[in-house]
Amino acid sequence: MAPNATTDRYSVLLPTYNERENLPIIVWMLVKVFTEHKLDFEIIVIDDNSPDGTLDVAKRLQDLYGSDRIVLRPRAGKLGLGTAYVHGIKNATGNFVIIMDADMSHHPKFIPQFIQKQRDGNCDIVTGTRYAGDGGVYGWDLRRKLTSRGANVLADVLLSPGVSDLTGSFRLYKKHVLAKIIDSTISKGYVFQMEMMIRARQFDYSIAEVPITFVDRVYGESKLGANEIIGYLKGLATLVVSV
Repeated sequence: MAPNATTDRYSVLLPTYNERENLPIIVWMLVKVFTEHKLDFEIIVIDDNSPDGTLDVAKRLQDLYGSDRIVLRPRAGKLGLGTAYVHGIKNATGNFVIIMDADMSHHPKFIPQFIQKQRDGNCDIVTGTRYAGDGGVYGWDLRRKLTSRGANVLADVLLSPGVSDLTGSFRLYKKHVLAKIIDSTISKGYVFQMEMMIRARQFDYSIAEVPITFVDRVYGESKLGANEIIGYLKGLATLVVSV
């Protein structure tokens, strides 16, 4: 069932770094989905001074779609995902916020399902999951799949969050809920998304899941490496102690 037009407005936060090839495609896909479903929206591009000219591409997209739809909020450098969300929220005019990757790993076609799920249960958060229902991952080698799955299983055993995909980054939040969760989150890097779900449970926010298919990026290089994995394990240990 497709969402119906309401007074709700959806602010999509797109943190970017070297995404000049991907940004025009993901923006076109987002505009298409929101327009077809008659949903009010804005896309906030938070570029961290990409050396590949991502911001120049974003400016051309703003000229094409209008400044009411494409909002540019660049920053001076790479300051972290958490602060990018904080920066985006401050500029968001919607009562709902959608976070997702700009590299086309997250397909906008799932957004109407997120919205319908949220409306059906008046949920505070709807998160995409690769590890429940007909969700899945495409384009990853076995090592990457095992790393992601292992990270989620380990976190589930240690923290029991009740969410099947803790490290996912495709989510819909009520704006005030996201602001409160981020304000209480201390982690950096890949543990950040996981801690947000842990904090949401602590605040007794309602969380629903929608199965999604995750597709590895087409253009550019993955930002996940050995340092990120080590950082994840350290961050998880810190989170276990602090929760």
